Amino acid sequence: MPAETLLDLLAAAGRRPEGGLRFLDREEHATWVPWGEARAAAEAAAGGLQALGVAKGDRVVLVFPTGPDFFAAFFGALLAGAVPVPLYPPVRLGRLAEYYARTARMMERVRARIVLADRRVQRILGVPVGRARPPLGCRTLAELPGARPAPVAVGPGDLALVQFSSGTTVEPKPVALAHRAILAQAEALSELWPDTPTLRHSAVSWLPLYHDMGLIGCVFPALGRDATLTLIPPELFVARPALWLRAISRYRATVSPAPNFAFALCAFRVPESELEGLDLSSWVTALDGAESVAPAVVRAFEARLAPYGLRPGVVTPVYGLSESALAVTFPPLGRPFLARRFDREALARDGRARELGPDEDGAREIVSVGLPLPGFRLEVRGEDGLSLPAGRVGRIWIAGPSLMEGYLDDPQATANAFQGGFLDTGDLGFLWDGELYLTGRAKDVVILRGRNHSPEEIERAVDAVPGARPGCAVAASFLPEGGDGEVLALFVEARRDAAREEVRALPAACRAAVLAATGLDVDLPVVLASGTLPRTSSGKLRRAEAVRLYLADRLEPPAKVTPLRLAGAVARSGLAYARLSLAGRREDEPDD
Repeated sequence: MPAETLLDLLAAAGRRPEGGLRFLDREEHATWVPWGEARAAAEAAAGGLQALGVAKGDRVVLVFPTGPDFFAAFFGALLAGAVPVPLYPPVRLGRLAEYYARTARMMERVRARIVLADRRVQRILGVPVGRARPPLGCRTLAELPGARPAPVAVGPGDLALVQFSSGTTVEPKPVALAHRAILAQAEALSELWPDTPTLRHSAVSWLPLYHDMGLIGCVFPALGRDATLTLIPPELFVARPALWLRAISRYRATVSPAPNFAFALCAFRVPESELEGLDLSSWVTALDGAESVAPAVVRAFEARLAPYGLRPGVVTPVYGLSESALAVTFPPLGRPFLARRFDREALARDGRARELGPDEDGAREIVSVGLPLPGFRLEVRGEDGLSLPAGRVGRIWIAGPSLMEGYLDDPQATANAFQGGFLDTGDLGFLWDGELYLTGRAKDVVILRGRNHSPEEIERAVDAVPGARPGCAVAASFLPEGGDGEVLALFVEARRDAAREEVRALPAACRAAVLAATGLDVDLPVVLASGTLPRTSSGKLRRAEAVRLYLADRLEPPAKVTPLRLAGAVARSGLAYARLSLAGRREDEPDD
């Protein structure tokens, strides 16, 4: 009988002897958790939640790093009939005030009944918990009562997950996904990699579990096929990218996804000494998504790792979004990535794609992200809402089996996003030979003298500039106060190890690089300290927010994390918990 809910998948996996989760620590030591053990831990958590009064439909916020406790809390909430809401832990301690404000808003948006957190994270969550005031407070799994769970009827149409959209251009929105939507996505992904008598698939991922690519793209397909999934904490990958490659080699992984910046780190920053002994010949597919794909990065990655067994066609650019549970389009698996050269001027002036030959100048190279997954439909529409012919740039609308139910408790935003069963993604692109080519986010487009330009193309132009931090630049246009036209601003972070003369030369060097690559003149080059640019929880740059902070004179680097500052954060958190507890006692006191 096919699974109808995620709990059906968990129950089936728990009865099978093979498959499970492998967690790697910073020494690359592994902790193995079979699916059956994960289910038992989830049942204990479910009983504790029910004993506290958590009922069907309640929202349970989860704030955990990558580890076994996340799964106990996630599936425990589902077994209790509640809806898990994974949020990101405070990884950027230098921006705690920003983290507190955003996390409190998220907790309030979902009307959290309780917050479950890792013990170390709980110590500094007092401020957002105190602002959101979930009725059952913030607890660790160890603080839940010991109780057996009572069965709760859960169906395909019930909510299985609320995940927040990335928030690159607007405040993150709570995306409500039903069991049927997630299962449809997991099934579509699993069918792309059928097991054979000679090949049993396994996966490695360092992607955060609060992000759709990490949770829906890796965990649920592995659960559904009883496969092995090796998980690496994302902060360890960022610090030591070679750890990801070594895990793929050691455990003979076949599937491992990542955004573009991960391939760049491996191509340009990993020392040769850390690649010794690698064998990447087992790697079948490296999904490249979640941010725009840079052809030069893919080529560099493939060239760097070809001597270690990486085969052509492994890197697979894809397209998806939170509102579709994850994936929307895939190219044919195993095909070398396809990039075409289009006339930059025609795209900017008319929104028309005109392919150029290899020797023609003025080209913008764009990667194909493939065809819609089975069951999905895709249309490119103009501002009038009508479908555009192939080669015309417009907004991308999608329909398919894994679309969200809507934005949680926000019928107006939901109605604005849908039209005739199609969802407005907010992304721009065009179709060429039946495949999708992305040109950017509608709200991020750089508009100069009536022409539309891609911010990504401008930003990539400075990646190779000496002293610039690759992948850490923001291009945006805005109308300055009293100005008579839009100006092009470029915010560039300097590398921490950049020489003083390199930093001084950055404005002029960046202007020259952008002019040579795009023909555009940067009006306002701004050099920033490393780590200054605002990002989403998944690491995407927030361009509009960077401009807003700059104009408000608040675009500043994160505060240094010192033991004293961390102790202060813990003390403020403790005080917030104490105030919340006192307020709760007062509310429980009888009136005179």
